[in-house]
Amino acid sequence: MTLLQALLIALFGYLSSNYSPWCFGQLGGWYTMGRPLVSGLIIGVILGDVRTGILMGAAVQTLYIGLVTPGLSMPADLNFAAYMGIPLAMVAGASTEYALSLSVPLSFLGVSLVYVVASVNVYWVRKQEQWIEQGKIKKAANAPVYASISQFVARFVPIFLACYFGQDFIISVVQAIPAWLGDTFVIFGKMLPAVGFAMLLRFVLDKNAELVYFFVGFIMIAVLKMPIVAATLIACFLAYLDIRYTAKKTNEVEVEVDE
Repeated sequence: MTLLQALLIALFGYLSSNYSPWCFGQLGGWYTMGRPLVSGLIIGVILGDVRTGILMGAAVQTLYIGLVTPGLSMPADLNFAAYMGIPLAMVAGASTEYALSLSVPLSFLGVSLVYVVASVNVYWVRKQEQWIEQGKIKKAANAPVYASISQFVARFVPIFLACYFGQDFIISVVQAIPAWLGDTFVIFGKMLPAVGFAMLLRFVLDKNAELVYFFVGFIMIAVLKMPIVAATLIACFLAYLDIRYTAKKTNEVEVEVDE
């Protein structure tokens, strides 16, 4: 792989990573160019083999077809799985099965880096609050730009090095990470999804009593091991009853006020 090809793949890898703001936010990046099927097309164009890129992208996509990442809960990182696994397999002239075998460990590496970036960017959140208190509005407005630097380092650099120097370089880097440092980020990683879900619930719920629905869903999935389709149907039924009851109660109150 040439230097220019590695740079282009790394650039698209950064632009399509989660929280990258440059391609219409997550819409054009994470949810479009970040999907392995689209990533495979882009990588195929860069490497001059569109057909192989699309086939490998489709194969990787099947592994993560139902992946969702609510509240910073990331079971896998499609960005590294695609922008590292696909070009490494293509350059090696390997099969789609080889791309699949590469994508899984690389996706886990990407997840760890997501939590590293989130942990580092807490600093910029605090600085933004301080600048607002001090009246430094321009600096506060630029805080997301400063925070994107860590995202660039965590995405562009590893993808470029992996594409340019090959698989052996990635293995040596992973082995060089101290165990205590990896364990630290694992602990942070387990805490951040809980914080993310709490933030989502804070904006979604109107009353604290509605937390009952959340706990009922948790019991159905985690304790009773109910299939998610069945749990979703029950949730839809409860939501229908809640909306109908709320609408009926609202109409009764309006009638009483009119009288």
